[in-house]
Amino acid sequence: METDTKSDGVLTAGGLAPVLRHDLPASLVVFLVAVPLSLGIAVASGAPLAAGLIAGVVGGVVAGFLGGSVVQVSGPAAGLSLVVADLVITYGWRATCMITLLAGVLQLLLGLCRVARSALAVSPAVVHGMLAGVGVVIALAQLHVVLGGSPQRSAIENLIELPHQIIHNHTHAVFAGLLTIAVLVAWTRLPQQLRNLPAPLAALLVASVTAWALNWEVTRIDLSASLDSWAGPVWPQGDWHGIIGAVLLVALLAGVESLLCSVAVDKLHDGRRSDLDRELTGQGVANMVTGALGGLPVAGVIVRSTTNVRAGARSRWSTIMHGVWILLFAVGLGWMIALIPMEALAALLVFIGVQMVNMGHLRNLRGHSEVPVYVVTMAGVVLLGLAEGVLVGLGLAALFALRRLTRVTVRAMAEPDGRWHVVIAGSLTFLGVPTLTSELRAIPAGAAVDLDLNIDFMDNAAFEAIHDWRNEYERAGGTVNIDEIHDEWYSMAASGARVFPAKTPPRAPDRWWLPWSHRRNGQRTSRQPLLTARYAPRDDGPASPAVPDLLAGAREFHRRTAPLVRPLLHDMARGQEPSHLFITCADSRIVPNLITASGPGDLFTVRNLGNLVPRLGSVPADDSVAAAIEYATGSLNVRTITVCGHSGCGAMAALLSGGEKAAGLPAFGRWMRHGNHTLARFISGESAGEDDGPLDRLCRVNVIQQLENLRTYPQVDRLFRAGHLELVGMYFDIGTARVHLLEHPPAASRPL
Repeated sequence: METDTKSDGVLTAGGLAPVLRHDLPASLVVFLVAVPLSLGIAVASGAPLAAGLIAGVVGGVVAGFLGGSVVQVSGPAAGLSLVVADLVITYGWRATCMITLLAGVLQLLLGLCRVARSALAVSPAVVHGMLAGVGVVIALAQLHVVLGGSPQRSAIENLIELPHQIIHNHTHAVFAGLLTIAVLVAWTRLPQQLRNLPAPLAALLVASVTAWALNWEVTRIDLSASLDSWAGPVWPQGDWHGIIGAVLLVALLAGVESLLCSVAVDKLHDGRRSDLDRELTGQGVANMVTGALGGLPVAGVIVRSTTNVRAGARSRWSTIMHGVWILLFAVGLGWMIALIPMEALAALLVFIGVQMVNMGHLRNLRGHSEVPVYVVTMAGVVLLGLAEGVLVGLGLAALFALRRLTRVTVRAMAEPDGRWHVVIAGSLTFLGVPTLTSELRAIPAGAAVDLDLNIDFMDNAAFEAIHDWRNEYERAGGTVNIDEIHDEWYSMAASGARVFPAKTPPRAPDRWWLPWSHRRNGQRTSRQPLLTARYAPRDDGPASPAVPDLLAGAREFHRRTAPLVRPLLHDMARGQEPSHLFITCADSRIVPNLITASGPGDLFTVRNLGNLVPRLGSVPADDSVAAAIEYATGSLNVRTITVCGHSGCGAMAALLSGGEKAAGLPAFGRWMRHGNHTLARFISGESAGEDDGPLDRLCRVNVIQQLENLRTYPQVDRLFRAGHLELVGMYFDIGTARVHLLEHPPAASRPL
């Protein structure tokens, strides 16, 4: 039995083999990536080095076991380093651990309340801008360490001090840092066999060995000092408002980063999707444990998670084992950390900080016009601080959302017949009233106006603007016909009914594919006219009834559809290049473009009673279908001929009745002689898959017979044998609105 990627990753009998084959190697790869990153983030946070390793162990074991994502890896996150560094300066390290513990309690409560998905409402532009700003701050601070100095308290101070630090740099420290960055940059260009070793680990190894071999004067990392000075968390001293704010900030930032990471990681694998509430609960427990043990805050980390997936992880055991490897390394091989130059670790952080400014995110946000939110958030984090920058970004994102929600477009167009067509789209609020009234008042007086409201909201100010204009316009002699395409905001408000929240009574959707009898005013009988009958004068006598449905349909086409398809049809005006010859029944219920989702230029269509294809040379002779076949295969070079039958076919019912239903219809009776081969096939007991009775079986068999009739045409047979033409049988079940593909030779039918 294999470990199921859709399970919770709990081992069952026989489940050890896939863990050893997939998760064990992946855990080793993630472990090699996690150790240097954990140490680096501890340095950037101003925390003891052991705190980074503790967070790595807890993030792997606790969050990995309890979390809701199968392959996400949690641990110390670079995005939280600025918050932790500020907390360490303000409250001290041990108090920061208590804040982390309390943040974990808050995350646990939020997860139990099942509010995790609400965190996804945070604009990605704000999140990515925050991470980019954190990356810039980390890079500027750690660049001073690379140069042999010490970072300043703010990004601005680091930037101002940088020229002086460059001039008075420490040569060996610079060499160690530049060598680390060079290895990180060059590693992606090496052969795959070498790149199996993670780039951060390789860079630190090269820098450490080189510094030891050349006896460079560099700063060494001392892990034992942080382990010896370990102490539990203490309650922070100071203003309780600030303490509560710090707890909220850590909980929300760590939670949002973890949840967004879970969603992103789900796109990288085909296994079980993340349970976000469980993930938030697991992160809360992990932060409680890491805070109690003196570790950094824990969050889901995209770099380690992506590495885990690409290394072949299938279950949460990869994440758990990577935490175990970090623990064993810290206990048994912690002395090796003393060989790493601090400047090399700082260079790794500079490289990570630069990578956090992801240009790919900018390209994605540009398509949604959210680049200003990204830039402002990043600048706010760099210049003001993390919390302030995030708040500024959220405020700007809210303003952008409000602007989009209140955006309204008004288009007024004069039709050739003198009517005016006005389309109002968007959300109609008081903010759009000036634009709305300006466009409406520009319409000449006395014209007939078709006003389409394609809106998702209308407030009272907008309603009064439209209603007052309509009354004034109609008093001046014009006419206004208002059509609400979606919700009936205007109609409900005009009737005095309550508009919000139950703004729209249920009604049939207004769509082009609905019959005329269903377009307006809900369900009607098939004989009820769409409009009041009008009369057209004739020269040879009294007025005769016109066809209101057709006229209304043509008017609707001109008003709504023609502007959309006009560019397409303009390109097709000189000729057609269909890919299919589509032979189907003349039955009014069959709409080829609807059941095939095809458009202008796709189908060369032949329709007749019973979708019959008279055999070549049959009597009575019929050249209409033969001419269409010749023209389609000879001039249009179609590559597929489809015969489409349907359920409840009247022609097949007449054939089944032995001519009784064709009595008194001589032409119809002669035409149905072309169905005799179908009838003989039916009498022989042949079937074309499952059917609902004799008539349905005859309708299906008829499609198969017409495909064979097509082969009696030499051009069709030659192209079919050469593999240049495909013959397809389709069957449309009207009652279920399902299209079936009929196999030939007949065996069964397959629903599409």
